[in-house]
Amino acid sequence: MKAYLSFFRIRFIAGLQYRAAAWAGVSTQFAWGGMNLLMFRAFWQQNPDAFPMTFSQLSTYIWLQQALLAMFMAWYFDDEIFSSVTTGGIAYELCRPCDLYAMWFTKNMATRLSKALLRCVPILLIAVFLPSPYRVTLPAGVAAGLLFPVSLLLGFLVLIAFSMLIYISAFYTLSPMGIRILATSVTEFFSGSLIPVPFFPAGLQTVMNVLPFASMQNTPFLIYIGYITPAQAPGYILVQLAWLAVLLLTGLLLMRHALRRVTVQGG
Repeated sequence: MKAYLSFFRIRFIAGLQYRAAAWAGVSTQFAWGGMNLLMFRAFWQQNPDAFPMTFSQLSTYIWLQQALLAMFMAWYFDDEIFSSVTTGGIAYELCRPCDLYAMWFTKNMATRLSKALLRCVPILLIAVFLPSPYRVTLPAGVAAGLLFPVSLLLGFLVLIAFSMLIYISAFYTLSPMGIRILATSVTEFFSGSLIPVPFFPAGLQTVMNVLPFASMQNTPFLIYIGYITPAQAPGYILVQLAWLAVLLLTGLLLMRHALRRVTVQGG
């Protein structure tokens, strides 16, 4: 366990060094969040009754999405991991007395969390002082405030577990780029990153809610704003737990199978 904590600490501290990049990300995400709000505002003004949530709830959803983007950005992958597999550098990591899956999982957690820590506070501090209904608000209630961090942690772990499948796919392909692009596109669409899931037709929502992607950022954010009520939240959290278990087990089995067949060439 100490080894994995050391990996986490090293990656986390390294991620905190990129403060200039973090400030650039804050300005970009704040501008992007503002544009999203103005776009939805234009649709809302045409037909407020067609919106599945209040505009204040939507504003909070978008600002949470921007503040925690580094935790849930589907397009981020650690290029060092892909490079180690395609170039043969994986041989050095296999010599370490550590589980490769756990090591990669820990490194990815640390990198994402360090990026999120630098960006989330400035974005939320600015968003909380915006005029209503454009500002971020407090959780919908005490129960929502207590359930939100639980669901947020599970959603984060589900995303990492899914990302691990993409890393492991590098063992089975000549180039992981195609799978990365496909996985990013699917995750962005079905996780509510582009359009919140409640805006989709009811039939499609049912499908989306049982897929692992909605268990990432969609579920915790909807719990926070009260769209998912405290009575409904345990069911959604159980879905998150189920997908986390399935993805972890699948990743571990695929990793074990890949390492039995891996061939490292070079000298």
